[in-house]
Amino acid sequence: MLNSSLATVKNLPLKKKLSFLLKLVCFVSSVLIFCEFLIYYMVIFQCQWPEVKGGAHMGKKETSTSVLKAIILADTHLLGEIKGHWLDKLRREWQMERSFQTAVWLLQPDIVFILGDVFDEGKWSSPQAWADDVRRFQKMFKYPVSTELVVIVGNHDIGFHYEMTTYKVNRFEKVFNFTSGKLITRKGINFVLVNSVAMEGDGCAVCRTSEAKLVALSHKLNCSQQKLNHSNKSCSDVGKLPASEPILLQHYPLYRKSDAECSGEDSAPPGEKNIPFKEKYDVLSQEASQKLIWWFHPRLILSGHTHSACEVLHAGKIPEISVPSFSWRNRNNPSFIMGSITPTDFSLRKCFLPYESRVFTIYCAAGALLVILILAHFQLLTPPFYFAQRLISKHKAV
Repeated sequence: MLNSSLATVKNLPLKKKLSFLLKLVCFVSSVLIFCEFLIYYMVIFQCQWPEVKGGAHMGKKETSTSVLKAIILADTHLLGEIKGHWLDKLRREWQMERSFQTAVWLLQPDIVFILGDVFDEGKWSSPQAWADDVRRFQKMFKYPVSTELVVIVGNHDIGFHYEMTTYKVNRFEKVFNFTSGKLITRKGINFVLVNSVAMEGDGCAVCRTSEAKLVALSHKLNCSQQKLNHSNKSCSDVGKLPASEPILLQHYPLYRKSDAECSGEDSAPPGEKNIPFKEKYDVLSQEASQKLIWWFHPRLILSGHTHSACEVLHAGKIPEISVPSFSWRNRNNPSFIMGSITPTDFSLRKCFLPYESRVFTIYCAAGALLVILILAHFQLLTPPFYFAQRLISKHKAV
């Protein structure tokens, strides 16, 4: 049987062979284009900007000009030259690039925030390796002139507190124009950028500088939120800012005991939820967390670091959203946050990216189908009815 099938293959006309080969190439190409390109459009196209509560009472023109559309993501962890295998880097960076470029093209945000740990090895990378990582990041996360990109520093970018140096901090700040205690105001909305790695509280040089800037910014924001009072001399020389309660952007979450109270499909796995968090490592210390709340009285806190999603309420009224990792190396179901923000309100919605397990399933199913088609075309796959007929004929012969 095998010999006859091989003979059949050899006797196939060249035109039929080429036609079948072309069909195989088209099939494989279609699967690759779908899994590596189109699937990102199909998934992200389903994500819609959330509506702000007051948005229904505003006209279309007023809504478009007063609502800031923001995308928030975290922990991209671009692999470096030491721990990063070239194939792993190629795969993960392609996934993140396609997701980011598709999201920016489809959703057209006003601003994008990345909440730290942009790089995986920034804490120990050489100048040459750092330059290469930055070049790759700028290629992956390029954005149009209508969109602004703001990057927060994380512990993998400059090291944990015991690894952090002024050189590493300056290197990061030079590339991303980041300064702890920096305020950016867009459409009347105040965002405070915090270097949470420098909130150690031990009086180190970087920590002292960072905290001093935060305190000064806190005073400026508090003066801006007060009613005009000529007797308040401490605010007389302070430049006024929009009287909008700020939104804190940082890498470490504020202090919480664990992820035990977190829920949702992208929260920490059940086996990890009850593991206690270590202060100044997994989360900020209780003291540092309280300082930030006292200084700024924020209306929202956005953080990363844990690679899992969580929603926490501080002081009974201040929500903190921990944004999960944007990299498939850390999760099967990465996502990002879409925020519609005004000076007085905000509304958030999560946008999930393609599940890697589903992409893998598509590849496996396509591979199995490809094998079946090849075997059937070359008559190497015995049809079930033919196999049964042979068994019956042998039985009769006996």
